[in-house]
Amino acid sequence: MQVKSERLLALVVAAFLASCGGNRIQGDGPGRAPIPSLPGDAVPKPEPRSRYGNGPTYEVFNKWYKVMDSSAGYQERGVASWYGKKFHGNLTSNREVYDMYQMTAAHKTLPLPTYVHVRNLRNNKSIVVRVNDRGPFVSNRIIDLSYAAALKLDMIEDGTSLVEVTAYNFDDPIPNASGPDPEPPIPTRAPTPPRTSAPSSLQSVPSVVQEAPTDNADAAFESKIYVQVGAFGDRSNADRRLTSLAQSGIAGVNVFEDLAASPPLYRVRIGPVADVEQYDRLVVELEKLGITDPYLISE
Repeated sequence: MQVKSERLLALVVAAFLASCGGNRIQGDGPGRAPIPSLPGDAVPKPEPRSRYGNGPTYEVFNKWYKVMDSSAGYQERGVASWYGKKFHGNLTSNREVYDMYQMTAAHKTLPLPTYVHVRNLRNNKSIVVRVNDRGPFVSNRIIDLSYAAALKLDMIEDGTSLVEVTAYNFDDPIPNASGPDPEPPIPTRAPTPPRTSAPSSLQSVPSVVQEAPTDNADAAFESKIYVQVGAFGDRSNADRRLTSLAQSGIAGVNVFEDLAASPPLYRVRIGPVADVEQYDRLVVELEKLGITDPYLISE
């Protein structure tokens, strides 16, 4: 498996800019060039695996990745980024020509091609894209969207966004991308924490909040995002996790009593999270405490 050398060079630059606090490479959009009419979502359909880009393993930046055997059951929440004209016209990992105005994406380990439903957790906008490339090879990023896909999710200006990615699998019925999103399962992969961090400057007093049962379809349209770091059947265990986080300087920690569960669950959450930059810092702080599986919740 080979990754286009020009892309790797640009990704090194992107990683450097991200480490300096920037969310995107300036000027990677079309600039003053006219923007063609944006396409509709990619239409999921059965396709054979590409001869290129499917490993079974490959190496980038001295790190090895294993391509998944199947997209079945894949769902993950984390940070999406986008790439544009710097790669426009280059070959993707499966040897197709990258077109920034098509509904495509890059992913590190899903089989090529795979169709995925991507939902912006901040504004609930959603799209379907076809994964035909590898990346993003920047810490704490789970998918790299084409310019057109990012534009439709309204994440161009920020450069990144907190998203939910769900893969289509033709061994099972195709999910309805336009319908209400079900309660997400436990994530099957954890995002890679970023290499840089900054101490949290926010301080708050931990509190207990009672969470009443809600309708999933209505809750999906809310914009507040939290990081869940544990769900416990025993309230005392939740309180211990809350106390440990608070004593470590983590701000905004609360226990939500989930009355929809039977028996009730006590979910330890941090937030609301304002943006990707805060989420990146929080992931690093949690990793230092041995918590490597934080889960994003949108309400």
